[in-house]
Amino acid sequence: MVDAARRIACAALCLCALAWPAHAATVVDDRGVAVTLPAPPQRVITMLPSLAETVCELGACGRLVAVDSFSDWPDSVRRLPRVGGVADANIERIVALAPDLVLLSATSPAIGRLQSLGVPVFGVELKTVADVKRSVHAIGRVLEVPGATALWQRIEAGLAHAARALPAQARGTTVYFEVSAGPYAAGEASHIGELLARLGAVNIVPARLGSVPKLNPEFVVRADPQVIMLAAESDGPLAERPGWNRIRAVREGRVCRFTPAESNVVSRPGPRLVEAAQILARCLRDAAARSKA
Repeated sequence: MVDAARRIACAALCLCALAWPAHAATVVDDRGVAVTLPAPPQRVITMLPSLAETVCELGACGRLVAVDSFSDWPDSVRRLPRVGGVADANIERIVALAPDLVLLSATSPAIGRLQSLGVPVFGVELKTVADVKRSVHAIGRVLEVPGATALWQRIEAGLAHAARALPAQARGTTVYFEVSAGPYAAGEASHIGELLARLGAVNIVPARLGSVPKLNPEFVVRADPQVIMLAAESDGPLAERPGWNRIRAVREGRVCRFTPAESNVVSRPGPRLVEAAQILARCLRDAAARSKA
């Protein structure tokens, strides 16, 4: 089946190559690999929601022929074929769709298999705000579409505005952001941690612990954050966790539980960083108001 898919892919790529002008562009991806394409890719598959969102924000949504299992924004990507995720990429289906480029995590285990089948890949690392900036410009170059600089300027302006709009009493607030049960937390080194820092909040999880470390629950009790933020994957009454009824945020009700849609926005390091910052800022603002009351 893979051999048949390989023949389909090769035939499609050859036909596209005949139609394209003599032209080649080389862009270095986040693996440090120079990726050379004979022409701007027209059949693109993305294997992370952030990558699909970036392609669409750059005005190239029409080039997507498939996305990963979790992409749901913008609405147009919901109608596209699904080809798995980071750990379970459907190689046969990807090859059968004859993409001229697959955008995926730089550490994806699918990279080697796709390359062996002749499918062009471009690896992207997405953990920090700087990673998002780099990916926006790199994807703009590899797709050969304008607008990457303007998009990033809008993001930077939006982040600055979100920070300025936050009341002074909300600044300096100590925050614990739980990504999922475990508990796994967003540390200072993550894009969420960086957004909180831009808003003037203080993350209780230091960068030395990693981007999204698994914590001993007692660590959170000892840190005693003033505000707790919970992604949709975290559930259950916090006061029932051993010792957590001693945490100020739990005792005083300064806990923000984000909806699945809000969690997707905040957790994805992509072009919706401004909306993510606004969601975090709203939580900080509401917590500050409760403190005054």
